[in-house]
Amino acid sequence: MHLDKEYIDKHFSGKIFDIISECADEMGLECYAIGGYVRDIFLHRKSKDIDIVTVGKGIDLAAAVAKRLGRPTKLSVFQSFGTAQVKHKDIEVEFVGARKESYERGSRKPFVEDGTLEDDQNRRDFTINALAICLNKNRYGELLDPFGGLEDMENCIIRTPLDPDITFSDDPLRMMRGIRFSSQLGFDIESKTFDAISKNKERISIVSQERIIDELNKIVLSPKPSIGFIQLDKTGLLELIFPELLALKGAETKDGIGHKDNFYHTLTVLDNISRKTDDLWLRWAAILHDIAKPATKRWDPKLGWTFHNHNFVGAKMTHSIFRQMKLPLNEKMKYVQKLVGLHMRPIALVEDVVSDSAVRRLLFEAGDDIEDLMTLCEADITSKNPDRVRRFLKNFEIVRQKMKDIEEKDHVRNFQPPISGEEIMQIFNIPQGATVGRLKSSIKDAILDGVIPNEYDAAYKYLVEKAEALSLKPVN
Repeated sequence: MHLDKEYIDKHFSGKIFDIISECADEMGLECYAIGGYVRDIFLHRKSKDIDIVTVGKGIDLAAAVAKRLGRPTKLSVFQSFGTAQVKHKDIEVEFVGARKESYERGSRKPFVEDGTLEDDQNRRDFTINALAICLNKNRYGELLDPFGGLEDMENCIIRTPLDPDITFSDDPLRMMRGIRFSSQLGFDIESKTFDAISKNKERISIVSQERIIDELNKIVLSPKPSIGFIQLDKTGLLELIFPELLALKGAETKDGIGHKDNFYHTLTVLDNISRKTDDLWLRWAAILHDIAKPATKRWDPKLGWTFHNHNFVGAKMTHSIFRQMKLPLNEKMKYVQKLVGLHMRPIALVEDVVSDSAVRRLLFEAGDDIEDLMTLCEADITSKNPDRVRRFLKNFEIVRQKMKDIEEKDHVRNFQPPISGEEIMQIFNIPQGATVGRLKSSIKDAILDGVIPNEYDAAYKYLVEKAEALSLKPVN
């Protein structure tokens, strides 16, 4: 089967493909574009990462291509894997020799030996990733699709080329990849393939946490992440890789009063926020915003079901979840902690009278992340009552306007009190200690509560008054 020449010219034209074709012919090597780049052509997705497989030494072909391309080209050789990478401007090309693989039960690392193109296609994870297009001049543009990958794309199906039990047992990460492709592309996982994931789920234990979180993050970043998480749940993988999220599942009723299923609520919030942002960490804040509800769930005969302080407990849980999942324990984690801890605050402002003091404190504590916090809170409105949703969103508009007005007037976002701790020590000739901290905090609280403006003279006068109660007077 040959593709339309115009289609070939569009996706396989240009200097880099011409050189790969020329070098392969000169070296007498069969050469094919394979995998994701070929798949994405048919899915109309942009891709700059090109995988090339050759029946022969892939490293030798890569070296010849890099030499022919000239500067600026970088050649990276991974001898132990039999692969090489050529970077030319913004294009990356991976070269590998066709190979066949066999696995030992306790390891994802295969025993590799040279093979044919058919062997190489057999080892691919899914039919849609096994498509190959020949780049040799006499067969340029010939499509090799031994497993019906094109038809599976047309039918929006994820399916393994060979027996899925063997595919997933050999390399269990492919189970996560299958769910990730389903979530990214909106494809269904073929029933036999899906059942094999459930059957082999325990094999995920031999996969490193770093590889698992890499795939999970790609699911989180997919257009509708709930697709992936629901499939992780149905296959039994979620319980193994993210039990804290699964603990949200289920609703309980007592005395005729029930609470919502916080697992599906969380997925709705995640989908809502994913329509507004591609920020991975803001999406993680959506995932974790109610993570402590199982730990804080209580029944009160007067109030019904309560989840008091679930935001604060959730912020504390964030660190341990990031640590065990091998997510970064840096400013990204602190950002997620902050949003989880604060996510109830704007909602409280909606429900109560919006006081200037409450808005000032929220602006101060959220700082530059206030817009992200408001985006999270708006995504958290998942009521099926459209009138309730409209009412909450309108109230949030009022809160946003209030924040804008107060910020313009008082400049409280990320502010520091006009008088520093060092200056307090000099004014009263006192050493560093609790008294200095107490006086500095009193100025901050007075500004946030609207007792004094965010100005030096007003802060100094207030400071002197507070210090007098502690029998302190300025030395000058």
